[in-house]
Amino acid sequence: MTFSSSVMALNHPETVPYLTYYSLSEIKFIRHAFTTRLGGVSEGEFTSMNMAFNRGDDPDHVTENYRRFCLSAGFDFDSLTASAQDHHTFVRPVTKENRGVGIYKPRDMESVDGLITNEPGVTLVTYYADCTPLFFVDTKNRAIGLAHAGWRGTVGRIGEKVLEKMHDCYGTDPADIVAAVGPAISRCCYEVDEPCAKHFLAMTDLQPEKFVFPKEGGKFMLDLLETNRQILVAAGVKPENITLSDLCTNCNSDLLWSHRATKGRRGTMSAMMAIVD
Repeated sequence: MTFSSSVMALNHPETVPYLTYYSLSEIKFIRHAFTTRLGGVSEGEFTSMNMAFNRGDDPDHVTENYRRFCLSAGFDFDSLTASAQDHHTFVRPVTKENRGVGIYKPRDMESVDGLITNEPGVTLVTYYADCTPLFFVDTKNRAIGLAHAGWRGTVGRIGEKVLEKMHDCYGTDPADIVAAVGPAISRCCYEVDEPCAKHFLAMTDLQPEKFVFPKEGGKFMLDLLETNRQILVAAGVKPENITLSDLCTNCNSDLLWSHRATKGRRGTMSAMMAIVD
């Protein structure tokens, strides 16, 4: 396994690895992390760090993966609160009353692709295996958000919807947001057909020529990270406060789960973030 990034660190590579953003690590009141496919106890196609309970893995293995990861990355297992993703754009505010949902308690909602909180002691958990994670930190009002942006969620501008919900719930001004985008499948590897590309070409208030690239055979290469960056900037986040991952999940499939690289035979990664003081 090789690792190279100018914006992310690989922590504990020999035991239970996890990724962190340098930019987010500078914010002292939060803890964040992104899992890899390594360091867990799952077997077969899920080997070894699978964070999803809904893909056919042994749930005891998944629970143990969470426990090991939390110990490595410094999260309280009891504080975890998970999304219920289906590629839509609903954003859920969560509190301590929601701890355990989707992890050691049953889901109590469906269709939750974004989570926000301003309470310490609540760890937000969202899921990925090529789709784009979005991290949000309101540095003024001490609130956080995580969102899952696949191509449908990106077209639905889930990043903008997270900012709107954080404003409604916590008074967040996008100008106070520090954000990070990825890791995800990147422009180098994300080929889509014309019906998909048309959704992005229709985003004419942005600059689609910078995230949709025609190629032969009626196919297109798509840059989800740049699309989400532009959505955040249009919503008021300062460009200098947004960090884009330089790790493509497909190119780094020895370290990260990629749906495309494994042809769907895979585990799932998690993004986590919590307010710690």
